[in-house]
Amino acid sequence: MKFSVNWLRESVDLPKNPEEITELLTRAGVETKKIETRGAKIDKVIVSQITASSRHPNADRLTVCEVDDGSGTKRQIVCGATNYKVGDKVPLALPGAKLPNGTEIRNSKLRGVQSEGMLCSAIELGLGQDAAGLLILSPEARIGAPIGSLFPADTILDVEITPNRGDLLSHFGIAREIAALSGKKLKSMPHEAKAEIKKSGVTIAATRECPFFSARKIDNVKVGPSPQWLRAKIESIGIRSISNIVDVSNFVMLELGQPTHAFDADKLRGGINVRLARDCERFLALDGKTYSLKPDTCVVADEERAVGIAGVMGGEETGVTDSTENVLLESAYFLPASVRRTARELNLPTDASYRFERGVDPDMVLRASQRATELIREIAGGTPAKEIHVAGKLPVDPANVSLTYQKCDRVIGVVIKPKTVDEILTRFGLKKTKGTSKDGTWKIPSYRRDLQRDVDLIEEILRAYGIDKIPGTTRGRFMPTSPADRSHDLETLFLRERLAGCGLSEVRTSKLISRSASAFSEGAIELRNPLSEDHVALRPSLISGLLGVLDRNVRAGAERVALFELGRVFVPPTGKEERHLGILLWGNVVGAPHWRTREKRRLDFIDLRGGIESLTIPALSFRRSEHRGFVLATEILSGNRSIGFAGQLSAARTSTIDAPGSIFFAELHVDLLLPTQESTMTFHEIERFPAVTRDIAMIVPKKIPHAEILRAIQEPEEPLLESVQLFDLFTEEIGEARKSLAYRLTYRSQSRTLTSEEVTAAHAKIRERLRHDLGAELRE
Repeated sequence: MKFSVNWLRESVDLPKNPEEITELLTRAGVETKKIETRGAKIDKVIVSQITASSRHPNADRLTVCEVDDGSGTKRQIVCGATNYKVGDKVPLALPGAKLPNGTEIRNSKLRGVQSEGMLCSAIELGLGQDAAGLLILSPEARIGAPIGSLFPADTILDVEITPNRGDLLSHFGIAREIAALSGKKLKSMPHEAKAEIKKSGVTIAATRECPFFSARKIDNVKVGPSPQWLRAKIESIGIRSISNIVDVSNFVMLELGQPTHAFDADKLRGGINVRLARDCERFLALDGKTYSLKPDTCVVADEERAVGIAGVMGGEETGVTDSTENVLLESAYFLPASVRRTARELNLPTDASYRFERGVDPDMVLRASQRATELIREIAGGTPAKEIHVAGKLPVDPANVSLTYQKCDRVIGVVIKPKTVDEILTRFGLKKTKGTSKDGTWKIPSYRRDLQRDVDLIEEILRAYGIDKIPGTTRGRFMPTSPADRSHDLETLFLRERLAGCGLSEVRTSKLISRSASAFSEGAIELRNPLSEDHVALRPSLISGLLGVLDRNVRAGAERVALFELGRVFVPPTGKEERHLGILLWGNVVGAPHWRTREKRRLDFIDLRGGIESLTIPALSFRRSEHRGFVLATEILSGNRSIGFAGQLSAARTSTIDAPGSIFFAELHVDLLLPTQESTMTFHEIERFPAVTRDIAMIVPKKIPHAEILRAIQEPEEPLLESVQLFDLFTEEIGEARKSLAYRLTYRSQSRTLTSEEVTAAHAKIRERLRHDLGAELRE
């Protein structure tokens, strides 16, 4: 909601600096999103009048205008707008002018016709968002006057109003709030209705949706452009000027927060009846669209048809036009829930519905009617009827609320004097009906229906007193570490950080899987009442969610996808919950080829295995196995216990994903991993003695896995052996059933430098074990 600071100053004294206003409101819970500077103080932009217009000889969409700029010499301007007529006054940017959007104006030829300046729209001058045509100025504007004299400098506050504060949706409401917070007095109050109240001429059939309705006739109005002061005010808030009657209605809504509507009284047939719409009743609204109404839609109707959607928008057939002579002014109270439902169903949000949805002030209904009547009489020369026709009853005032000063002090945390409490609540419009030195009962104003309990009053006291005056206190308590805390810390230290260090990104996916994904998950537990086809079963594995992430990334053009997820799965058939770790790899190792290789290496099973090995799982090994949906599958072991599986997914499992190349996936049981890990970190002294390396090359049967060879080298433990590394694998030209491997063994002592004889003796024992246990043929 936008507010003009110049407009606010007419109701309350404000600080000179707009930032002080926003700070005052923000500290009180009314946040200001943005401060904008408006006005049209632009050099060489003046008021001009179009005296003639003709079609451009070389362009169908351009016209050639003759304009009077007050200098005594007519100017020729080429224009692309169509919303003007001869005699209109419009802004003229003379050669040499520089507009707010950076455009510099100069004499130029457009399609062969000389143009001596530019006629401007509101958006080009920074006066609004309307770019559809020229900014038509008031007929009162003086030709040749600087445009800044019509649009003085102003500051616009863009304020975020919470749904419970409908009383702040007007300039008077914000001014009233500022006065209460700052202790200032309002300069003026809306006048009460002076006309006679008559309960005739208006009926309400939908009494729930419309508790109160008023109508006042104003005869002999002259519809035309609005005076400059009125145009400037509504346009500063971003509302386009239409005509003096319509502009008055919008002005009163912005000023007082009460929407009104003017009907062409001569187009109405009989009296006004507020009723519910007939089933599939058609309605042509002011926006030019025809809406099909539902039976629960509240409408304003005459004896023949609906003439307005209650609280939302009026009808095209009874709208005010240039030929209108008599108007009927509506001002009503509509049920917020009814207006909200209608605006949502018709997808028709309006400025009026925005206010009715949040609740208007019942006490402002007739005051707004009086204000609009006075302005129409002043601007359009109308003759108001002496009576206002009404029907229904205005909602009763909110219930009184009691407050004890002791509770106020206890909730806020500091002692505030009862006199100060009473002064603050009085400034907010509350009246003390009775009370003692310990408590009081307060009458709530009609515009503050959000104040229902004593804590609501305490909140108002705190907003005005200043939350910055409340000393801070520490209320936190140290809590002992729980098993959940330890589990999270272990997962972060041993899983997340290490996988992230390997270049993988963590993701989180839904615990519910789609029907197509559940077809690949045997026994997945289905929901009894799924909300959609994408969420029909509990996931028994993390694979479907990670494949969904892969699919979205591939569609977005990713060349590398390396992901992991830590989450719960539900093991069929009982639905037992287990915490699993899923890893998925696809694509290139790096985004671009290395300058030395000129080739892009793709992620493979070795990369997947490297990620698993980074988790430092004790006694980690891999064993070939079979797994549904995999063309290459291995079982992951920690010692003799299975803790997961890994491999390459089959084409059938990934047929719905347009990802060329192989996809590798691993899933591990986290609950079996973490108990083997220690949360404490260990540190080792930097080695002081040198290492000695020896190589072993051997030929063994192909069926013997790498893990078995490692066990033969490392068990029983050789005290001097520090590490073992495979550095060569050769399978060609040595027979179909055999392979050649080469290992590098590193020896080191923690207490001395090893001699060649000690290393040779230890190395010989390992070589002998390989011959004896595996039948290895050692190569010298």
